[in-house]
Amino acid sequence: MQLTVLGSSSKGNGYILSNDTESLVIECGARFSDVQKALDFNISSIKGAVVSHEHGDHSRYIEQYLRMGIPVYTSQGTIDGIKFKQIRRPKVISHGRKFMVGNFKVMPFDVQHDCREPLGFLVFHPEMGKLIFLTDTFYSDYVFKQLNHILCEVNYSDEILNENIKGGKVHPSQRKRLTTSHMSLKTAKQLLSANDLSSVNNIVLLHLSDRNSNAGQFKQEITAHTGKPVYVAQKGLIININKEGA
Repeated sequence: MQLTVLGSSSKGNGYILSNDTESLVIECGARFSDVQKALDFNISSIKGAVVSHEHGDHSRYIEQYLRMGIPVYTSQGTIDGIKFKQIRRPKVISHGRKFMVGNFKVMPFDVQHDCREPLGFLVFHPEMGKLIFLTDTFYSDYVFKQLNHILCEVNYSDEILNENIKGGKVHPSQRKRLTTSHMSLKTAKQLLSANDLSSVNNIVLLHLSDRNSNAGQFKQEITAHTGKPVYVAQKGLIININKEGA
């Protein structure tokens, strides 16, 4: 199983979990044509797509996926927050109710963001093991056991944010919105400490802020904090996410 990153920023978010026979797309913030290219145009392998919330950098191209006959799964709140131009709609999912997408077992869970009914996803596949996808939330109420892969937002550091506000690069009014909708480096460390990392093979840092983050620093600190292989999600990143870690 491979993870392919199509984008992980305010410009657009998209991720693919795939092997030779089936694929799950996470987020529809990247054009469907980018998914086609990443899968070498093997679109018959796509079993579905899941979307965490309504904001455009995560949902902008939902209708492209629906037009191509790809089942899209998201919350009712997200559907209500999007102005659809066509009749097709995503399938409704909700917190704590598991569902299958091919051989991918998905359990949505609620997160904390400034929109209607945002979700995180716990995804299991026999080849991949257990993966958590958590983005656009400033903390998590939940801990998870026997994780094999962690995809977690680390959007900003308090120190960089404070320096940018002090230097006039970020307006002070943006602090409240950022700190109550996105996850800081400090909070990400706390979250990782609270979870069972004994079987974790990969940690992937998602959605780093253009202004208020430092990719090298974040990777170094999370690596030192966890002792696990750490990657920064950037467009074009491809890593193996097999259960056995090879």
